[in-house]
Amino acid sequence: MAVTRSLLPWLALGLALIVAPFFVYPVLLMKVLCFALFACAFNLLLGYVGLLSFGHAAFFGFAAYVSAHALKVWELGPLQAVALGTLTAGVLGLGFGWLAIRRQGIYFAMVTLALAQMIYFLCLQAAFTHGEDGIQAVPRPPVFGLIDVSDPGRLYWLVLALTVLGFLVIARAIHSPFGQVLTAIRENEPRAISLGYDVDRHKLVAFVLSAALAGFAGAIKVMVFQLASLTDVHWHMSGEVVLMTLIGGVGTLAGPLVGAAVVVGIQNVFASFGAWVTIIQGGIFVACVLLFRRGIMGEIAAWRQRKPPDAPAE
Repeated sequence: MAVTRSLLPWLALGLALIVAPFFVYPVLLMKVLCFALFACAFNLLLGYVGLLSFGHAAFFGFAAYVSAHALKVWELGPLQAVALGTLTAGVLGLGFGWLAIRRQGIYFAMVTLALAQMIYFLCLQAAFTHGEDGIQAVPRPPVFGLIDVSDPGRLYWLVLALTVLGFLVIARAIHSPFGQVLTAIRENEPRAISLGYDVDRHKLVAFVLSAALAGFAGAIKVMVFQLASLTDVHWHMSGEVVLMTLIGGVGTLAGPLVGAAVVVGIQNVFASFGAWVTIIQGGIFVACVLLFRRGIMGEIAAWRQRKPPDAPAE
């Protein structure tokens, strides 16, 4: 019975995502899905290992460039381009992680930021990225040459399927013995070392998995917007995913989904305010920090775990 009740919110979410494109603009929904997956990938590192990265835009954006180039120049299929972007982000994450996990705390965050800035300037100067113009008018070829995804309504189902696949990979990693070791490292790293775990190896694997999934999200985003630009690799993007995760709830499975929906929704509703959107986001972030210290889903989970007071004896 308890298992059924725990599945009900996920079933409701799945039903909502199925009926949503009939009521909401599909491109907006796909943007939410892409950033939700990006935030979930980031949360895997911050929420379950305790490593704050300020460089995840490098994986998200560089995978977007690679996928866009593969679609437009090499004329690969959508799934092949997404796979190539994901693999590229994973390899990039391996190099970043090997260097960054040697440091902890703010030093780890600064190393990731510095490495991400190197990728930003690489994308600015490299010929295949087209500099400040980015890669525009990226085509949407049929999947396996059979399934037409040129229409946003049909593309939505492909994006939804890929996002669910990425989310299931994250959920499996979190609830596996590997995920339990990551949580132990976050809670007490010296004790994890004393128990015989290779902490650096687990951190590196988690970093690579997080980077690959962030690249997966970036590659999907290219199919949605048919564009890869410097915005995708800018440090603002790294800050935005941190904001999404903190608003939704660090260390919760559903938190990044909620945080991404909130941030993307704010950007869409207040788009006419221009640069004031950033100030509005900042105000909401401050309110969440003061009122929801665990994030929206974190506070809900804490409220559900509180035991009701014992009934008075008759």
